[in-house]
Amino acid sequence: MTEVIEELADRIRSAGSVVALTGAGISTPSGIPDFRTPGTGLWENVNPMEVAHVDVLLNDPAMFWAFYAERFTTLQAVKPNPAHMALVELEQRGLLDAVITQNVDRLHFAAGTQELVELHGTIQTSRCMTCGTTVELDEVRELASGSGDGVPRCICGGMIRPGVVLFGEMLPQDALFKASQLAAEADVILCIGSSLEVHPAAGLPQVTKARGGAIAIMTQGPTPLDADADFRLGGDVVVELEQLVAALA
Repeated sequence: MTEVIEELADRIRSAGSVVALTGAGISTPSGIPDFRTPGTGLWENVNPMEVAHVDVLLNDPAMFWAFYAERFTTLQAVKPNPAHMALVELEQRGLLDAVITQNVDRLHFAAGTQELVELHGTIQTSRCMTCGTTVELDEVRELASGSGDGVPRCICGGMIRPGVVLFGEMLPQDALFKASQLAAEADVILCIGSSLEVHPAAGLPQVTKARGGAIAIMTQGPTPLDADADFRLGGDVVVELEQLVAALA
């Protein structure tokens, strides 16, 4: 166990509030590729503006759903990994107040996290753009596969859209407000598996720092906030989180 983990554990013990901000890197051990890693990233061979932009959904729904139906199928089969479970354990022990995630893969929810802010929405539910009916993941896949053009449609005839924030859309204000409030009240913010490049989520650690809190970054590869980090870890996210949980025992 590293000295940095021991020091971070001490800081967490003395903290009044600890929150976690997670990105794609916490889910890669579950078999989900991140977005930008050369050679393996989701956007390596796909232009997100051509398949995942709100304008594509509205103007070429068949192309949009050809991409998203495949992504739904891929994500449906994955399970939470020990990194997700480590955060659940910290929450259950009263050492973590909430998880703020940039991920839409619903793995924190599946793992059992209770206080969860999903900044970019979730694939768990979709909704009809006409009547607003909520549709669960399994049903969306069935509706998509049963339609002639691959576009899932509600019983009312309206097109169904995924419950995620698409390119070209704003984050939901209630989720962003809650995340900002948690960051402002935190004595420690754990930034786990996030490149800290996508705003406004990437600005949350600085909210904590400005209020006198500490930033702990647990991410492979450099981030724009490395110079501001009070604790910096860059190894295997599962190993380091499990070590942190052990250090806090």
